[in-house]
Amino acid sequence: MGTISTRVPDDLEEELERFLEEERLDRSTAVRKLLAEGLEEWRKDRALRKLQEGEISFSKGAELAGVSVWDFAVLVEESEITWVGSDALEDDLTAV
Repeated sequence: MGTISTRVPDDLEEELERFLEEERLDRSTAVRKLLAEGLEEWRKDRALRKLQEGEISFSKGAELAGVSVWDFAVLVEESEITWVGSDALEDDLTAV
């Protein structure tokens, strides 16, 4: 397991301390949890953006987001993006 060290602004550290208290976690566990959640959100946002821009197919979006196609469908619906293009639809039908 790697080690990451970083400096954070005082206000962010104060918020982290509140998080530690409320969640009853030690600092290392809390930072790992927050980092994992942030990266998970980033993967989903990136996949949705690429799908909307027509860079990837629907099934590739689910793969990039790290979720099932059904869960990705929910994300797409919630984000209200338009994604259906003729070549993307053809790629997805082939994948199914």
